[in-house]
Amino acid sequence: MVFIGFHASHEQLPPSRLLRAVQGAERAGFDGAMCSDHFAPWGLRQGESGHAFSWLGAALATTSFSLGVVTAPGQRYHPAIAAQILATLAEMFPERFWAALGSGEALNEHVTGDPWPPKEQREQRLVEVVDIVRRLHAGDRVDHDGLVRVHDARIWSRPAHPPALRAAAVSERTAAWAAGWADGLITVGHDPATIERTLAAYRDAGGRGPCAVQVHVSLADTDAEAVRIARDQWRHCTVPPELMWDLMQPEDFDRLSQPDDRAGLERGVLISADDGETVERLGALVAAGADELFLHEVGPDQDAFLRRAANGLLERVRQTDSATSR
Repeated sequence: MVFIGFHASHEQLPPSRLLRAVQGAERAGFDGAMCSDHFAPWGLRQGESGHAFSWLGAALATTSFSLGVVTAPGQRYHPAIAAQILATLAEMFPERFWAALGSGEALNEHVTGDPWPPKEQREQRLVEVVDIVRRLHAGDRVDHDGLVRVHDARIWSRPAHPPALRAAAVSERTAAWAAGWADGLITVGHDPATIERTLAAYRDAGGRGPCAVQVHVSLADTDAEAVRIARDQWRHCTVPPELMWDLMQPEDFDRLSQPDDRAGLERGVLISADDGETVERLGALVAAGADELFLHEVGPDQDAFLRRAANGLLERVRQTDSATSR
């Protein structure tokens, strides 16, 4: 049966409210959760960005399901510090914590003052980081001199089982590339054909572990309200994709977004006022190969979304998956 998780968006809610939301997600019947790791929000209307790892300690301590994070060690986080953070959470909460690693976005990483590398260099840096983190988690003393530098580091407090290091990938090319090092994949979107190609690229290249899809949704009682919420909170999804990784400030995303581009909004967000339609569209992602779905309600009213989830939405998606698998 498909695993259905809750996505906690640090860009949109203060950490205290987000903590209550993830606790509510467990009560509503979600199987687990994940969160973003941002230094800045995508846009001024979002207006938040709590520290993910500080928050994860509280979230794991006050829930009982699994939690993961999408993060980008290598620039904002030195790999030795990233390894220590991940090891500490995994030691305190055995078998409940995972991390998905990506090459990052300038929005979050430029704050170090280091140059923002091109995509190819960021990917090479990430491969170095993954190797360093895994060696440190294994108890090695690590020296490394490459795109990142480490001097005689070792992690003293290590978990019995190191956390899974998944890959965060949007494109087929990146998914196939990540298959060589990742313990699983997480991608984003809600077009079944695109998702199927991305997951197939990962698996066909030898990728192992679960394949997850993060789905941004705007669910409301009317179509007009669902569109309004998407325009208000997730308008950055209309920014040209080739620019997404290189913009450095929320104001840049606001300036380049097209909130009146309904088609662009719908490419980034599953917008619906019909639970039946929503269930069908989520079921299509499972049929496309997703082992896990992480649902992110882009509106600030997480309580309303959790009520909708608890009042049949999650169960209907699971029933759709069961019917498909028979």
